[in-house]
Amino acid sequence: MTPPFERVLVANRGEIAMRVFRALRELGVGAVAVYSEADADAPHVRYADEAVLLGAAAPSESYLNIERIVDAARRTGAQAIHPGYGFLAESAPFATAVEAAGLVWIGPPASAIDAMGSKINSRILMREAGVPIVPGTTEEITDAARVVELGDQYGWPIALKASAGGGGRGLKVVHEAGEAERALEAAKREGEAWFGNGAVYVEKYVEDPRHVEIQVLADRHGSVIHLGERDCTLQRRHQKIVEESPSPAVDDDLRARMGAMAVAAAQAVDYVGAGTVECLLDRHGDFYFLEMNTRVQVEHPVTELVTGVDIVREQVLVAAGHPLGYRQEDIVLRGHAIECRVNAEDPGNGFTPSPGRLLRHRPPSGPGVRVESGVEEGGEINDRYDPMVAKLLVWDTSRERAIARMRRALDEYEIVGPKTLLPMHRIVMRAPEFIAGETCAGLVEGRWADACAALAADTGDAPAVAAAGPGSGATAPRQIAVEVGGRRYDVVLRLPAQAGAEEARERIRTRMAGSAGGAAEGAIVSPMQGTVLALEVAEGDRVQAGQVVAVVEAMKMENEVTALHAGVVGAVLVQAGQAVQAGQALVELADQG
Repeated sequence: MTPPFERVLVANRGEIAMRVFRALRELGVGAVAVYSEADADAPHVRYADEAVLLGAAAPSESYLNIERIVDAARRTGAQAIHPGYGFLAESAPFATAVEAAGLVWIGPPASAIDAMGSKINSRILMREAGVPIVPGTTEEITDAARVVELGDQYGWPIALKASAGGGGRGLKVVHEAGEAERALEAAKREGEAWFGNGAVYVEKYVEDPRHVEIQVLADRHGSVIHLGERDCTLQRRHQKIVEESPSPAVDDDLRARMGAMAVAAAQAVDYVGAGTVECLLDRHGDFYFLEMNTRVQVEHPVTELVTGVDIVREQVLVAAGHPLGYRQEDIVLRGHAIECRVNAEDPGNGFTPSPGRLLRHRPPSGPGVRVESGVEEGGEINDRYDPMVAKLLVWDTSRERAIARMRRALDEYEIVGPKTLLPMHRIVMRAPEFIAGETCAGLVEGRWADACAALAADTGDAPAVAAAGPGSGATAPRQIAVEVGGRRYDVVLRLPAQAGAEEARERIRTRMAGSAGGAAEGAIVSPMQGTVLALEVAEGDRVQAGQVVAVVEAMKMENEVTALHAGVVGAVLVQAGQAVQAGQALVELADQG
């Protein structure tokens, strides 16, 4: 095949940039990378045929700077731009600017991004197209009293959602009337901070649903197909950590009906390229349109493994004007695939971000194992960007065998440095609830998180150390029993060679002690490195135990910092917008009552 383009610029970083570069290389297309000063030594910069420095580490100076990205494409002779996911991937102004510069946008039309970018607008469009939507409002909510009124109407709890939000940002679940005002302000603030739009609407909160999404592909010649579903129910903070395909709750009939709905949703906005229609599936088998992601998804490889379709390749070819390489009848789901997101977070401590250097990074391999990562051993997990270390995927002929393969891969995976979700994933893959295909509601941030905390305590709060594979110089495996919530978990622990492990533990303990040192007694400190988004108290305020005193953003997540005990605020030591270190005092309580 003649290459569809001579050269394509990928306006992103990390593992998604690497994923697109590999597809381009297979198509015979030259790849152009862009990077920030913080990513000068990143793998995606070295892998590309050419790389352009955009600016400082702050996303506004680099990966979110439309003018600099378009200029980089012009200067390098790129004919098209692929946005990846995150950053500007769902920015209609970016798509418009790319096309205005005479370049090809590898994504849906700006009009489709605009239509689906506003959840309020997309709900109206889908309702008109006959697509079922979650009961709720189709107008902006600005008053807490209206939230209370809607909570009484639909029944508590209800969901407040930023109209421009996504990935769990701008989503607040309100359980009772007393939470309405604070939740509304928080949803508006997150929507404004992340998406430049503070509009908020209300939906009925569907109890214990499955989060099921349908992958769609569309070309410029009128063809639209779906590639089946992915089950993304296991989440923390309303963000996905485990995905699988097919869903254990979807049969052939339901798949056909949900697929037809997704195709209708794409056709309603004249969609082109790869997109995902997200749905809520309730316990009765009824499903509702939730939103449409107008980009390639983090978890798209799950679908690739069960369908054999290279979704990124299809994106590039469709953008070049080619018809889809598949018809609906060509799409058959074979076997079962699972993805575990290996994020730099501490699951035993509220999933707080854990940036830092990867002292050791040894991914698993072997039959049916796929690892996608944008970092390498010795590299830095930067607190300015998302916390992903890697995506670990497996495929096998059945769900049972895929789970067994994922257990093996997780046991081989070795990381020293930042704490990661690896301990959580090992617990999930051995949990009877997950094995049985249940929704596992409340377990990720409840009993399983408690088990991770207990495991960390049993191992002396060592850094996130995954199991070492054969020949790695690992110590002998040790099995420990962890009991949480009345349920026993048998955990196999393997540590890397003792000298390396001891060195890593010493580094982490010294850093933590140094960051917390000097804080006055009664000080409320930041649990992580990040930026203060909001301060909820002022000098002289009386606070109660558990009351939120500040909101700190780190690695694209908001984290509420609360008081451990009651007292009176003696001093506020930081201000909104200020960068803080882990252990840095935010507020001092003069009178601890």
